[in-house]
Amino acid sequence: MTRPEIELIAEFLGISAGRLKRDYLKRIGLRTTIVERESTKDCAFLGKIGGRTQCLIYEVRPSQCRSWPFWPSNLASGKAWNEATSKCPGVNRGRLYSYEEIQEIKKLKRWWQQEQTEGGQTGSA
Repeated sequence: MTRPEIELIAEFLGISAGRLKRDYLKRIGLRTTIVERESTKDCAFLGKIGGRTQCLIYEVRPSQCRSWPFWPSNLASGKAWNEATSKCPGVNRGRLYSYEEIQEIKKLKRWWQQEQTEGGQTGSA
C-alpha cells in the first residue's frame, strides 16, 4: 500500500494516517498491507452494511484490493478460484472480465491519479 492510499483511507475514515497504520495496517517485508481479523482471516475493513457483507472503504480501497480477486494465487487453479469465491461475496457476481481487462487491472497501481485525470474526485468509485 502506498503513502497516498494510506492518506486517502485515513481521510475517508476521519482518522490520522498514524492511527490507521497503528490500528489497521501491518508491514510484511517492504510492503504495507491491511490486517486481517484473527478469528476469521477477513480483512479488517470487511463488514456489514444494511445486512450485507461488503468493503467499508470501497470508494478508497487500495490497489491490493482493487486487483482482488485477480491475484496470482487465486488464478493458479480452478480450486484456488473456488476457494476465493467462498471467502468473498463479490466474486462471480457482476460482469465477466476478459483476460486483457484483468491484465490492465493488475497493472493499475496509481488509481487515484487516473481518477483525477478522468474528471472524477479523488477516491470516487
